[in-house]
Amino acid sequence: MDVARDQPSPDGPDRLDILKALGDNTRYAIYLELARSPVPLGTAEIADTLALHPNTVRPHLERMREVGLLVVAAAPGGGPGRPQHRYSLASDAPGLGLEPRSFPVLARMLLTLAGASGMGSTEAVEAGRDQGRADGARWGGRSCLSAVTARLADLGFDPAVVVDGDNATVAFTHGPFRELAEARPDLICGLHRGLVEGLADEVGGGEVTDFGSLVDRDPCRVELRLDAPEDVPDGAAEPVPTGSG
Repeated sequence: MDVARDQPSPDGPDRLDILKALGDNTRYAIYLELARSPVPLGTAEIADTLALHPNTVRPHLERMREVGLLVVAAAPGGGPGRPQHRYSLASDAPGLGLEPRSFPVLARMLLTLAGASGMGSTEAVEAGRDQGRADGARWGGRSCLSAVTARLADLGFDPAVVVDGDNATVAFTHGPFRELAEARPDLICGLHRGLVEGLADEVGGGEVTDFGSLVDRDPCRVELRLDAPEDVPDGAAEPVPTGSG
């Protein structure tokens, strides 16, 4: 099995296989946890949440991966020994009503419409900044780094933070908009960059100095210059090495 980036079947999961795979109560509970999570989950995380032993969870995850319900990737920055795998729903797996099925379709249509109307990265960044400034009302009262990290975590980017004095790097270890970003990185990554810039401007205490998009793959990240040194915010992921995203 290729754990670097396991891919679902090009034809999507078979309906009968899905029914058989999710007919087991434990397997269904595991699937629900993954469906609800905005970021991929490891075996130990799922086991802790459901009060199960990891050895119980592991074969259920593998079964769902085999029928095309899940994809698995190696966790970045893993140490020696057995690689840490993280699981998420395949792009064509059923959402079980946890996410309106119309949302992905609407997003793709709006992306096509924006491209046809001649919109590019400049317009996308500005639209993102408007949203970021609006988000400032919710995430205000935090430091710049804490607000940015909390908002990215809320959106499912699973941020990993490295702080060096008054400079901070926030890497995105998960890409919730990856499918759309690969189709139109100028628009999707522009929206993402603008959102972070607008939020940082609104809450104050720092500014965006660089933004590495999906195109850069170095990894996707944002660089911040802070008005004062900060610690890694509570709840932020562990730092990841350059090149993992």
